[in-house]
Amino acid sequence: MTKNIMSCETVALDNEHNVLLIVDQTKLPGRVEILSLTKQEDIHRAISSLQVRGAPAIGVAAAFGAYLAACGISSNDYDDFSRKFKKSCDYLASSRPTAVNLFWALGRMERVVSGSKNLPVSEIKDMLRDEAIRIRNEDAEVCRAIGEYGLTLVNDGDGIMTHCNAGQLATVRYGTALAPIHLGRSRGYGFRVFACETRPLLQGARLTALELMDDGVDTTLICDNMASSVMKRGWVQEVFVGCDRVAANGDSCNKIGTSGLAILAKYYDIPFYVCAPTSTIDMSAKSGQDIHIEERAPDEVTELWYRERMAPAGVKVYNPAFDVADSELITGIVTERGIARPPYSDSLASIQNMRNL
Repeated sequence: MTKNIMSCETVALDNEHNVLLIVDQTKLPGRVEILSLTKQEDIHRAISSLQVRGAPAIGVAAAFGAYLAACGISSNDYDDFSRKFKKSCDYLASSRPTAVNLFWALGRMERVVSGSKNLPVSEIKDMLRDEAIRIRNEDAEVCRAIGEYGLTLVNDGDGIMTHCNAGQLATVRYGTALAPIHLGRSRGYGFRVFACETRPLLQGARLTALELMDDGVDTTLICDNMASSVMKRGWVQEVFVGCDRVAANGDSCNKIGTSGLAILAKYYDIPFYVCAPTSTIDMSAKSGQDIHIEERAPDEVTELWYRERMAPAGVKVYNPAFDVADSELITGIVTERGIARPPYSDSLASIQNMRNL
């Protein structure tokens, strides 16, 4: 592979040909492959199989998928069009259960249709395209703002630990947890990043390490169970992670292993920051107990990344895709509207009220 991954668009719309373009992240780091998707089944599969992943990128892909679904509806009768469009959105929503951005983006697309009853269907389709593009462009702006706020929390030369991939590959640009690192690198900051490999799907090893190295960042890959050893040596000054859903009390759901990292950071007195677009904050979830945790196939643990099985056939496997870092373990939640601090029930509500103005 010779193409720098930072020059690739994670998710985009080929407006001329009405095609959703995504980087197939299951092929990284060995090969950069751009998928061209038009069928709803293929877009659903791309989200569920992690060809496109990361809460913001999933939301953008779903928005473009909804627009393409609308393009495929031939009816000019509003009621018929609306019913079929809702069915397509429900189908896309079933692709992943945890990332709230998926439902948030599809909700925005559905509101375009529900608020346009007196308009021709052809005009509604144009409005859906514009809304999907708006969602995409907003994501880049949001991530940059998160990066700017995150930069206020670090110093040049700091060691930063991260988990999973919350960078450009998980968004349209910059990323969430990696946004301060990418912005800082462009301004001459000399961060040292420790990327946890992130078992069982190795997003840290395959994606974060690739992305940071292609951006010229000093990057060290560690196995997940090495985090305590690295922290104990004093090599880590901050931990930055992304998230797929934040509850109203600040409990934050992110890739499995994040909760343990938060506990370690608390023990070693290292600030632990969650980077979250306000679209990821779910005020209807009172706490992490209200967040549905996706469980994935056993073969991701036993054989997916190995030439031969690494576990005996028939062994029981528990494979949750996410866990929840309790709010008392979190130093701050970095959003595009500012940094929320404890008590999160107050600060997150204030930030969401700003968003709704």
